[in-house]
Amino acid sequence: MIPNVLSIAGSDPSGGAGIQADLKTFSALGCYGMAAITALTAQNTQGVTGVHVPPASFLVDQIEAIFADVTVAAVKIGMLANAEIVAAVAACLVRHHPPVIVLDPVLVATSGDSLGAPGVVEAMRTHLFPLATLITPNLPEAARLADMPEPSGIAGLEGLASRLCELGARAALVKGGHLSGETADDVLFDGEALTHFSAPRIVTRNTHGTGCTLSSAIAAHMARGMSLPDAIRASKAYLSAALEASDVLNVGHGHGPVHHFRWLWS
Repeated sequence: MIPNVLSIAGSDPSGGAGIQADLKTFSALGCYGMAAITALTAQNTQGVTGVHVPPASFLVDQIEAIFADVTVAAVKIGMLANAEIVAAVAACLVRHHPPVIVLDPVLVATSGDSLGAPGVVEAMRTHLFPLATLITPNLPEAARLADMPEPSGIAGLEGLASRLCELGARAALVKGGHLSGETADDVLFDGEALTHFSAPRIVTRNTHGTGCTLSSAIAAHMARGMSLPDAIRASKAYLSAALEASDVLNVGHGHGPVHHFRWLWS
């Protein structure tokens, strides 16, 4: 059977990030995608101009409607705008126990705009770290979550991943895309061992939604039965191909989207 994967995240009307990127990724990787919307944003490839956050109670209604009717193989969590929403999402997940939860702690958009209110970091550490199968922060997000300075090398990624697990995460994949070099290197700490993942760095301006895409790909691959390390490797390969092909898209004048359907469109 085709696995059902739920995204709990914000909406990006330009289609490159948020639930739009998640649903494209789920579909490209053979899963049936669903979405519970945490926030409506006004944004494009150049930046975020507005955020509207519906009541947490309505988000709960969306999530409960899905679990009341559909077998959910995995959940991906993206933008959570405030602490109340973080707590509400966590309470739903405690009730329903989905087998896989991938948390992408979206705190800042690719454009640099902030997407999280004060209190979100502490709420994530308290309510979601213990529930998530994996958290996937980029370098600035990991430093903020760990309350540590941003490192400048791979050893710093290792330290951040370990610290995040000390703070309650079951497994942390710290992404090193913000570092310089010819490769994009990520570090996974699962509470016991460190694992390194590397891919050639793709030079392109089309990086909008890369974090959403990678975390969604990991959720989709795990929903299809892959182990965590294998899901990360397959997801990095998927993202690399989507980045390599992204220049055929002509979307906006800023950081454009990746090509989620690289294998399906010729």
